[in-house]
Amino acid sequence: MPRLTDDHRAANRSQIVAAARRCFSRDGFHQTSMPDIAAEAGVSVGAPYRYFAGKEEIIVEIAGDAFRVMFAPVERLVEVNGDMTVADLVAAAVDPVSGDVAIDATGQAVPVDELLRVAVQAWGELLRHEGLRQQAEAGFEQVRGRIADALRNGQRAGSVSTELDPDRGARVVMALLHGFVLQHTAFGLDDTAGFAHDVRVVLNDTGLFRADTVEP
Repeated sequence: MPRLTDDHRAANRSQIVAAARRCFSRDGFHQTSMPDIAAEAGVSVGAPYRYFAGKEEIIVEIAGDAFRVMFAPVERLVEVNGDMTVADLVAAAVDPVSGDVAIDATGQAVPVDELLRVAVQAWGELLRHEGLRQQAEAGFEQVRGRIADALRNGQRAGSVSTELDPDRGARVVMALLHGFVLQHTAFGLDDTAGFAHDVRVVLNDTGLFRADTVEP
């Protein structure tokens, strides 16, 4: 039997991940078995075990992809722009999930709906899966720290109120992003442009997120 090339192995692995994502999105984590994933991928029952120790390892990878799609644009924006408002950060995060497809960690185009359905399910898994919780917490803290840094930069640039605590403000931004994903996935919130516009209006009305409301 000819030996599989690295490219062929990578393609097989991506095929199994995509099949698992479809199954998880459609039926949920606990109603999906490894044989279900193999059947969806059109491979033998043992094939997924050549790439993953078990279903939970696949869940961790796919959930990580979902969270990266949401938060990687925020990190990129922070790197290139030092003068941002809270609304800018929220708008940057909701933009990649406003279309039909997104790009996963391997560079593959994947349906946004599948990714977000898996992300919502993964939040529930955090309560019972310590490995997934630790990975999610590490990723959360990394992004939260970058957002807090961006808010500090905004304060120095005069675009963010100095009355705002950057660390707590970063949690507000994250809460808005999580809330958007839940409403988008569970309740059909698909007007991303309208959401981003209204975030700006609401945050400006609070005063704390606007530098021009601070008394000299």
